[in-house]
Amino acid sequence: MNIYAWIVLVALVGEFVLSVVTSLLNVRAMSPTVPDDFRSVYDDDSYVRSQAYTRTQSWFGLLQGTVSLAGLLLFWQLGGFGWLDESCRAFGFGPVPTGLLFVGALMTGTTVLGLPFRLYATFVIEERFGFNRTTPRTFLLDRLKGLALGAVLGGGLLALLLFFFEWAGSSAWIWCWGATIAFTLIAQFLAPTWIMPLFNTFSPLEKPDLKEALVDYARSTRFPLADIFVIDGSRRSAKANAFFTGFGSRKRIGLFDTLIERHTTPELVAVVAHEVGHYKRGHIWKSFALGMAHSGMLFWLLSRFLGQPGLFDAFTVSEPSVYAGMVFFGLLFTPIELILSVVVNLFSRKHEFEADAFAAETTGSVEPMVTALTKLSADSLANLTPHPLQVFLHHSHPPVLRRIAALRALGR
Repeated sequence: MNIYAWIVLVALVGEFVLSVVTSLLNVRAMSPTVPDDFRSVYDDDSYVRSQAYTRTQSWFGLLQGTVSLAGLLLFWQLGGFGWLDESCRAFGFGPVPTGLLFVGALMTGTTVLGLPFRLYATFVIEERFGFNRTTPRTFLLDRLKGLALGAVLGGGLLALLLFFFEWAGSSAWIWCWGATIAFTLIAQFLAPTWIMPLFNTFSPLEKPDLKEALVDYARSTRFPLADIFVIDGSRRSAKANAFFTGFGSRKRIGLFDTLIERHTTPELVAVVAHEVGHYKRGHIWKSFALGMAHSGMLFWLLSRFLGQPGLFDAFTVSEPSVYAGMVFFGLLFTPIELILSVVVNLFSRKHEFEADAFAAETTGSVEPMVTALTKLSADSLANLTPHPLQVFLHHSHPPVLRRIAALRALGR
């Protein structure tokens, strides 16, 4: 094993050990008593059930992580990467089609390995805790649609990136960066109209009082709202959500039917106000800029490592290639990626506080946002007292008790 192999091995095992420690700390940090703000939505039995859900998810996640890591290490140590590369080259295609075969085969293997866990999570864990409403047919269709979209969109982008690295020489990383930016922007336009409707039905909001309240709020904040839709989220889960998509004057708000079913009009206005707050405070473009800076750095670093024979030797691949280099660089970059994700989550949690504050300020009250957060957390059996390390490493949203405390401070 050379230095690259040791770095990847230590990074993968180290990340796994960190996840084990974090999960154990997170389970131990659960408070045995119901927080005061949740006594109206939790009795003792339902609170115990929420903790059982957190505990079950934690142990299941550790099992899934163990199998995933073991599968990767076994495939690597048995020379799987070298064998797969030779098998793909044997077809005699050019570098781009060969790369698509190589990456596609790895993705297929990962999907097959993860399928039993997806099935168990959906039809056993989520079913046991009352969340699952997905039928086997819907589950199968979702997987097939996801694979088709991944092949068409992901495969198309990958082919373009491989082409640039084969054609553009030392400036390839700039071309790849530009293509990724363009792809991301185009996807933002296509998603509401062409992609999301493949999975959910978007129906116009028919509750006149709620629609009027949301339109009035959007007008009061000068938020250019084009449409308000109800999404049939109840087809798959009892959990609720809300979001908005689109650019310019074509912004759309999407409300899950499960959200509308359980919340009052002031609470729903507060939830939408939170989403509007992300737009008004520039969080969407800040996140986009951060993501694009991230991808630019990745492509630049990738261009520097593609010419390192030791990286390919570490995975028993005899002939260097762009497509294999991309995969191996992704594994090599594991510890840096973890650090970057921590930074991204730090900004995301800050943005959530700012969006909560915007909602409270523009609706004139903190209480609708507080009660909405309380209901959303209770309905999803969220862990109310996560360990700080769990939050630091993995949470894009602050713990709900901290969000409520921040909102209460605004109302004083």
